[in-house]
Amino acid sequence: MTHVQKQGMAHFERQGPDPGARILLFSAAGVVLLLVLPALLVWGLDKLFPLQLNHRPVATVVTASDGTPLRAFADPSGIWRYPITPDQVSPLYLETLLTYEDRWFYHHPGVNPFAMIRACFQNLAAGTIVSGGSTLTMQVARILFSSPEDGLWTAKFRQLFQALQLEMQFSKKQILGLYLTHAPFGANIEGVWAASQTWLGRDPLDLTHAEAALLAVLPQAPGFLRPDRHSTRARQARDKVLDRMAAFKVWPADQVLAARQEPVAAFRFQAPMAAPLAARRLVREYPGSSVIHTCLDYDLQVHVASLVKSHVSSFAALQSGAVLVVDHDTLAVKAYAGSADFLNPLGAGHVDMVTALRSPGSTLKPFVYGMAMDKGLIHSHSLLLDIPRYRQAYQPDNFTGGFLGPVSVAKALDLSLNVPAVQVLEAFGPRTFHDRLTNAGAQLSMSGPPNLSMILGGVGTNLESLVTLYTALSRQGISGRPRLTKDAPGQERFLMGPGAAYIIKQLLSRPLPGAEGISRLAGRKDFAWKTGTSYGFRDAWALGVMGTHTVGVWIGRPDGTPSPGQFGAATALPLLVRVLESLPRSSDRESRPAGVTRQTICWPMGLALDQTAGSCLVRHDAWILNNWIPPTLTEPDQGPLRLTFWVDDQGRRAGPFCGGISKKAVDLWPEGAEPWLPQHLRRNQLIPEASNACPDLAPLSGNRVRIISISDNSILTRPPGKPDVPRIPLQAMGGQGELVWFLNRIPLKTQNTRGLPLPEPGSYDLAVMDGTGHYDKISFTVIPAGFSVPRL
Repeated sequence: MTHVQKQGMAHFERQGPDPGARILLFSAAGVVLLLVLPALLVWGLDKLFPLQLNHRPVATVVTASDGTPLRAFADPSGIWRYPITPDQVSPLYLETLLTYEDRWFYHHPGVNPFAMIRACFQNLAAGTIVSGGSTLTMQVARILFSSPEDGLWTAKFRQLFQALQLEMQFSKKQILGLYLTHAPFGANIEGVWAASQTWLGRDPLDLTHAEAALLAVLPQAPGFLRPDRHSTRARQARDKVLDRMAAFKVWPADQVLAARQEPVAAFRFQAPMAAPLAARRLVREYPGSSVIHTCLDYDLQVHVASLVKSHVSSFAALQSGAVLVVDHDTLAVKAYAGSADFLNPLGAGHVDMVTALRSPGSTLKPFVYGMAMDKGLIHSHSLLLDIPRYRQAYQPDNFTGGFLGPVSVAKALDLSLNVPAVQVLEAFGPRTFHDRLTNAGAQLSMSGPPNLSMILGGVGTNLESLVTLYTALSRQGISGRPRLTKDAPGQERFLMGPGAAYIIKQLLSRPLPGAEGISRLAGRKDFAWKTGTSYGFRDAWALGVMGTHTVGVWIGRPDGTPSPGQFGAATALPLLVRVLESLPRSSDRESRPAGVTRQTICWPMGLALDQTAGSCLVRHDAWILNNWIPPTLTEPDQGPLRLTFWVDDQGRRAGPFCGGISKKAVDLWPEGAEPWLPQHLRRNQLIPEASNACPDLAPLSGNRVRIISISDNSILTRPPGKPDVPRIPLQAMGGQGELVWFLNRIPLKTQNTRGLPLPEPGSYDLAVMDGTGHYDKISFTVIPAGFSVPRL
């Protein structure tokens, strides 16, 4: 320190500080104390009485992919309250709210002392309470923490303190969000989102000036200003807010004048109900979620729901319907109509038929054909037999009641024939088929082990499972579980190879019944479709694949009772077509997989032309997989379809020691096809007669005769006292020449076309012999009426 500085310091110590500086110093200290002490006091009280923000249960809203509400659910206490942020509300509403309620919201610490002083003078001047001076933060504290036990002044001081606590712990945006979520708007409505939907019928982002003013004032007296009961009061209060907006020059006068002309609706808008069953399902899957975003297309959802309701309205009152539309590229569910009318109790509209277990009818047939192709058992035009399965454990009929004999896989699938599908499933294996379907994502339910009845609907499944399986036809054989929500994980499973999936889709892509020329004239591309009908006309199905969409349709009664006369092609298919026509156009860029070719095959062997035994009786252009052409399936008890034998110089069968000079091969049709074949294709015409020089040559006729009118080990009841005794039809399939019938080895003297009169009670053998000596025999028992057969 210099000498001059030391002298100055000594002078200051002798004279003391300047009086003016002393006043300034004490003033500054006082201001600091005035600011710091309350802050320290609030801080200390906050530590002693921490703010407990107990989050109230929120309601749930399920939205479409664009955010449009599909259905809303109240919270457990019945309050419609949905969390919302300032970004989800119209700026007009925020502008109105802050201007009318708290213009200094972003500048005060939760309490505005100037507003409170102004409110005191206004209340004293009016002689009553006309202004509360509460900030938005204080209102949030009152809404969230008020207690009915608090008196007026206790409640006010509690709000002051808790408002300061809120400002210490939350940002202004968060506090504003709490108000927007919890503010009361009359009845059981809380929060801006619920209020906007209930009183205005619109999203809070789309509010007009008048609507913003109405919502801003409702929380002041929600019951008194409730629009559906007191629309005049509500309008007067709204106009008061509009006048303030004009007075503060926030909105132009002409804009306010126009807003005042809008009426206040005197009714309550219903909660959205565009996808009630899909929403109910998601609320159960995502409990506690406030907002559930789905993949549903709102416009398509509403349209599909109206199509289902309109379509089912023409049926009986107990009918319902369901439709599921999936984008199989993304697996996103675009439309979900779980019933025809959710609010219809007669049609059990509350039952979700997308997930309900039902009999699938014939809808599983494409997959057994595709899997059998993958295994190398068949190709697209393999020869199958649509014939009665006499004396088999499972003996189904066709929907029409008749049989077509030899048919191709393509025709069997096109006509949805039952017996050929059973034949293929028997060769493939019911257990393997069942396991492949479940592995691919299908929900299956059976009372016993997998069996042949599965392919005709003898298994429980649901519409969602069927749509899952049908997505594989456009996804190279990989099925995909439909996704209802955007964050749901995709589940993809192998169902069949890409080549088999492509072939099956080609076979299912054909014009609609009776409209073979219309679709082409209209420029409509054929789409892949399949129908199904469960036993007793209980369920009608239609599945379709077009472009990037897979669609499933169910029609029936939710209680499982029959609907006579309603079947897939007549009931469900028309609705499927209407839904497909409603979908946005999308190109199907699917290309033919490697390994899929077209080749000419020959019946009866089902092989390529160069693999036949010198003749091709019937030709087909078939889809072939991996250059493998499997031969025709045969029954286990049938002989070979290709016979090789010696012939003499006249072409007659002869052994090598009795004139045979060369070998000849003949391709034969399966024995069961004989009754449906023209005469020149039957075995007795294809196999040459034996040479007279070879009397011991065994016959090669495979046209065996079979009794078809009664099954082996049948038990028949003879009714007492009736003059017209029932008769057993004498019917047989196959054989050559005249048929002779025997009862207990005794020839029947008259071959009565009316049949055999039912004999007296006892055990009997019924046999038949054709002209070549082939025969068939069955046993049956006749019991008297009223006699019960013991169960073994």
